Amino acid sequence: MMNTIDHSLLEKLQASHRARRERILAHKNVHQETPELTLGQRMADGVTQVIGSWRFIIIQSILLAAWMAGNVWFGHGAWDPYPFILLNLLLSFQAAYTAPAIMMSQTRQSDMDRKRVENDFEINVKAELEIELLHEKLDLMKEKELQALTEAVNLLTKRLDALSRERAPENGGGDATPPA
Repeated sequence: MMNTIDHSLLEKLQASHRARRERILAHKNVHQETPELTLGQRMADGVTQVIGSWRFIIIQSILLAAWMAGNVWFGHGAWDPYPFILLNLLLSFQAAYTAPAIMMSQTRQSDMDRKRVENDFEINVKAELEIELLHEKLDLMKEKELQALTEAVNLLTKRLDALSRERAPENGGGDATPPA
């Protein structure tokens, strides 16, 4: 059975846990909405999505092969003869713009991943706190049950003592042992 000191310590512990739980729950809303993307962010995502597909690779390979075959076929009268300087310029232009777009998209994606990890951590902490609260409730229920059982045992002990005292004079003052 718990004495008053144990009860006060338990209440202090529960109060500190409640304060900690409230502080964490009030810290930040886990389900924050993602901000709307700017035009540049949407464009960077679109470029990354298109360039990172097999469809783009296949189409670009076909176009490059057609460009080179057409220029080789026409020989000296071609619009971009053999060293394919114009093709090189176009591919350099494409690389100059797609690389930064891909980097912007990856940076934004890593920011989103970091936020997702932070939210997952907060959800886990909140779940841990809820489990802790359930443990506290179970402990209180066990304590109440134990206290009720202790009171029942004490009551039964008192009744047995009273019965044994009542039977003691009947037995002639001998040993008052209740029958089994």
